[in-house]
Amino acid sequence: MPDVLLDTAAHSAGRIPVLDIEPYLAGEPGALTPLAAAIARTCEDTGFLVVANHGVPEHLPERVFAEAARFFALPVEDKLALKIGEYNIGYLPFGGQTVRHSPVNNNTRPNFSESFYITRERAPDHPDIVNKKPLIGLNRWPPGMPEFRAAMLAYYAAMQAMTRRLVPVFAAALDLPADYFDAAFAEPNCTIRLIHYPPHPDPEDNEFGFAPHTDNNFITFLAQSALPGLEVRTAEGEWIRPPAVPGTFVVNTGAMLARYSNDRFKATPHRVVNRNDRSRYAIPFFLGPNHDALVDCVPTCTGPTTRPNTSRPPTARSRSGY
Repeated sequence: MPDVLLDTAAHSAGRIPVLDIEPYLAGEPGALTPLAAAIARTCEDTGFLVVANHGVPEHLPERVFAEAARFFALPVEDKLALKIGEYNIGYLPFGGQTVRHSPVNNNTRPNFSESFYITRERAPDHPDIVNKKPLIGLNRWPPGMPEFRAAMLAYYAAMQAMTRRLVPVFAAALDLPADYFDAAFAEPNCTIRLIHYPPHPDPEDNEFGFAPHTDNNFITFLAQSALPGLEVRTAEGEWIRPPAVPGTFVVNTGAMLARYSNDRFKATPHRVVNRNDRSRYAIPFFLGPNHDALVDCVPTCTGPTTRPNTSRPPTARSRSGY
């Protein structure tokens, strides 16, 4: 049976494991079971893990980081021309987001960061666009930057393909058949968020690059620059940093997976402060089920003494907090 836990110095110092997913992706016999068991353990603990040997070519996130830096260096007026509207697509300027319902603090200050959102690419004549389906709109691309669009679409395609292949592992981690979520993820609802954190060496009280929050999707796959900044809150209230291993993705559970699992796999609060002397960039890729999928407690997470948690939206349409 393949060994999925990588023995790294970064992991030995903390509780967030670095998992080798190459045997599973390669279809090695017996690879699913230990990987699902390892994911179940960490999702019941911190809700965070790191995946290595994921098969996404290294040049793809490198291109996205480079193009993100180029975009955020544009004049403010050029970026504001692409400001997000009702569909949460495009540019979110500094001061544009305040996490007012933090799970761990009473935040009142806007995030000290700027962002750009990209979703599934659709043509203007796509039926969902023509019919004005809720929360679905056209991507907003900066003019004169064809390399930006090409890099984002290539990354989106590679990440969607890789992350969908890991959905059966999360099903198995919940003691479900590996194909349990296949129908719900036939056409997944995914979003790329480019985030720029300027240097913030001396933040004031209750001031963050990104205030403590939880994600609303199923699973998040984060590519981040080598500069530290991300912190994860444990159940005991301690803030820890995920292992910084080049070429990996930091993975965390979101509110939809928490709802599916009846909070067996909780959505973990995390925050960002860039105390470095230069800009920090991050690229979370949010994976969610089909736009109209019913997100409800799975059979293995309820019973005579365990009632489903009904406090969260029942469909995949909830995207606030991205």
